[in-house]
Amino acid sequence: MSKTICLALTGASGMPYGLRLLECLLESGCKVQLLYSQASQVVARQELEFDLPSRPSDAKAALLARYPAVNPENLAVFGREEWFAPVASGSNPPDAMVVCPCSMGTLAAIAQGLADNLIERAADVVLKEGRKLVLVPRETPFSAIHLENMLRLSRAGAVILPPSPGFYHHPQSVQDIVDFIVARVLDQLGVPHTLMQRWGEES
Repeated sequence: MSKTICLALTGASGMPYGLRLLECLLESGCKVQLLYSQASQVVARQELEFDLPSRPSDAKAALLARYPAVNPENLAVFGREEWFAPVASGSNPPDAMVVCPCSMGTLAAIAQGLADNLIERAADVVLKEGRKLVLVPRETPFSAIHLENMLRLSRAGAVILPPSPGFYHHPQSVQDIVDFIVARVLDQLGVPHTLMQRWGEES
């Protein structure tokens, strides 16, 4: 059976990670429940010149146009206040959730259990139901507040996966660096991929 993954895009820099992860999840046959913040729309435009529409139905159409080879039935897009979305309830949680990129504001809200919007609520559900939550915090340097929030989330069961690429695979492009991080996220989700050669494998 295919996995159901909730993917949230927030307003931190790092949208190439988030959209590449979306592409790889859909190509692998996963069902993706996509959530996105208003700030993420600004970042997508700034970093990728990609307009992510405010209406979920329009956003889905734009993403399917960007990735025409994927199965449209595997992508569901929800609005920030769409409280009847499956991810809002512990009775229908995804198999796992990723916030990529994850802003420090979103990370702090999840750490405090605020659940004031659908992204925060979905993360809260995933934690309380014992499913895997992966956070990709894109900020540097981290303040003591950031680190304390990450420690709190790690103790609650979340995986903190900063986008810190290795260079032992001799990346030749920005895409290679992006794929390194996306590969690490996919490994955490148990989703097979061939994005890069693994350590110890012969080329």
